[in-house]
Amino acid sequence: MRPESSQRGFALVAAMFLIIVVALLVAAMSRLASDQHGGNSLAIQQARAYQAARAGLEWGISHVLNAGSCSSSEVSMAGGGLSEFTVSLTCSSTSYTDDDGSGLTIYRLTAQAQNGAPGSRPDYAFRRLTAVVER
Repeated sequence: MRPESSQRGFALVAAMFLIIVVALLVAAMSRLASDQHGGNSLAIQQARAYQAARAGLEWGISHVLNAGSCSSSEVSMAGGGLSEFTVSLTCSSTSYTDDDGSGLTIYRLTAQAQNGAPGSRPDYAFRRLTAVVER
């Protein structure tokens, strides 16, 4: 027959093991949730950077089609949900003459959107979009 005190010691070891396993599981789940939240935040910022670059590119295309001129500039995103992004638009044009003698101009536009400088913030996002327009 075993003494009763050794059974109590075994219960204490089992309880400590269970507490440690549960604590490690809680810590791992907390870390996973934190990492996932950070990843979602970056995904949202990347989507916003894409939309800012797209807005800048569409502004440039509209300017080329309406004014017939090409210029590089900064596009303001003030007054909207993308105001933290700076959008720079570059444009180059090349003129050609068709076989029938009519002129043709090809415009190449590139819009870059970013929210700060690389490494300046934990949710830094950057997107570059390019379009070619014939007029």
